[in-house]
Amino acid sequence: MTTEIPLGPLQPETNQGEPNRQAFAIQQLLSKMQTATLVRIDAVTNSGGLSPVGFVDVTPLVNQVDGAGNPTPHVTIFNIPYFRLQGGGNAIILDPEPGDLGICVFASRDISKVKATRKQANPGSFRKYAFSDGLYIGGVLNGTPSQYVQFSAAGIRIHSPVQVKLDAPDVLISATTVEINASASTTVTTPTFTVNGQTVLNGTLSQTGSGAATFSGTLTATGDIVGAGTSLHTHVNTGVVPGGGNSGPPA
Repeated sequence: MTTEIPLGPLQPETNQGEPNRQAFAIQQLLSKMQTATLVRIDAVTNSGGLSPVGFVDVTPLVNQVDGAGNPTPHVTIFNIPYFRLQGGGNAIILDPEPGDLGICVFASRDISKVKATRKQANPGSFRKYAFSDGLYIGGVLNGTPSQYVQFSAAGIRIHSPVQVKLDAPDVLISATTVEINASASTTVTTPTFTVNGQTVLNGTLSQTGSGAATFSGTLTATGDIVGAGTSLHTHVNTGVVPGGGNSGPPA
């Protein structure tokens, strides 16, 4: 006769002898206590939009097994709150998606009333450590992301295959150097544009519309300057008369 709690599925001979019968009863009670397990996300109430934290439907991935070793898959657990990194009005919105794998933990008491009211409340029933009182706390065992913020020894990288948008009343970039590489084009839309410092243009400069250019200092051109089709460097004048008079306008 053994007094140790057996490991693995229980066999008929497990309950022989008083110590084994007690061990059997204890293990049966422990098997009804849910702690944490791996789950698959089946549905999500949110999809990355600006909204309060939502809920997920999950299916536990570790099958139930009876004493004979026969597996029984779990059914879906509905309306499980999921974790969001948030403090006050500040948050990282990263909602789970169907197909994600992650960790679900289970509360020691019924949390249904707190879920419904989002306030302090008594347990909704006498159940304990139940699947119904799960909390999804994040993903594990998932694949390679296509959109991410990456931290490494080389620095921080933000990658999106679609768009990265900064939306704020004021955006300040402080750096020793700032470089923008755009393979197609760069557009700046603003009522005013100010550059404090020396400006170098490696390429052509074009201005359209009815605006004017004003320079408070000297304008120097190593090439010619053409205004309304007339060359500043090679133009000739009309009405040229020898003496001290003025010539006419450019020809």
